[in-house]
Amino acid sequence: MNIDLLRPLEPEHLELVRAWRNSPAVAQYMYTAEPISAEQQQAWYARISQDASTKYWLIYYRDQPVGVANLYDISERNRSCYWAFYLGEENLQGSGLGAKVELAVLEYVFEELKLNKLACEVFVTNEKVIAMHEKFGFRREAYFRQHIYKDKAFLDVVGLAMLRREWQQLRDALRPRPRS
Repeated sequence: MNIDLLRPLEPEHLELVRAWRNSPAVAQYMYTAEPISAEQQQAWYARISQDASTKYWLIYYRDQPVGVANLYDISERNRSCYWAFYLGEENLQGSGLGAKVELAVLEYVFEELKLNKLACEVFVTNEKVIAMHEKFGFRREAYFRQHIYKDKAFLDVVGLAMLRREWQQLRDALRPRPRS
């Protein structure tokens, strides 16, 4: 894991993460948008800290925390998991940082955890993130119609995934080339 980019989520970061998660810029892409209280945040952290099927990291940029990445539903039996991330600092949207996070997560899932499949779900309206995943080799596997009820509307979701063998075919092309 690239520790300059991703570092484990610690209790002292919970209020920062809660502020990001409660911001409209982040909440619009989440399955729920209700404000999260400090107590709910503490309970959430207590739950994920004891859950072996999840991993959470803070995303760092220039040695400052700027977002969150996570794995969930990690299944040793099925050798698969899901992932998600968001940048809490709006000024970094479109900076290329998301691509660096994606590459770090792909390397971790396939090279360190040795899983066979990495999946994610994205609102169909989040076209930029869908395109980024596809640029990295994710394939659309599902279209979930009216999958999430949020803000008094049913929303559609795209399911994307990459297999280990696909990663192995693409990894050298995806990794940045060393500067000479």
